[in-house]
Amino acid sequence: MENRTDTASRVIMAESHTIYEAFLHPKALVSWLPPKGMSGYVEDFDPREEGTYKMTLFYEGNQPSYGKTTENSDVYQGKFLELVPDKKIIQLVIFDSESPEFTGEMKQTWLFEPLAKGTKVTIICENVPKGINKADHDIGLHSTLENLALFVE
Repeated sequence: MENRTDTASRVIMAESHTIYEAFLHPKALVSWLPPKGMSGYVEDFDPREEGTYKMTLFYEGNQPSYGKTTENSDVYQGKFLELVPDKKIIQLVIFDSESPEFTGEMKQTWLFEPLAKGTKVTIICENVPKGINKADHDIGLHSTLENLALFVE
């Protein structure tokens, strides 16, 4: 079994503290985390190490149905493993799916590297479930980074 790792990065014209804070408030998180064509809802949000949350992502409009949980939604449990203010967030993402192609724990690391102008934000997704199409995942990661930039810049 191959453990796939997908990554994406972008320079965002905001301080690392501002970007880090965008992860710690559920209303902020749902406004930028869902990729283009999706919306989200967060419940039971506990932003501390070992804290958990539940997020539901909904596919909008007349998109083909690719949901992992239902025809038009992805539900997952998130667990914060490490929170290093303004520098790094590591979390587990566990999809709620009956399909074995989406089972397992995907480790997601967000790195914030201050630059002379802005912050380089890198997402590293390890142990990506084999049911997640690589090309679609790459598009989604870049879309999320674009949304984050629009939210904090």
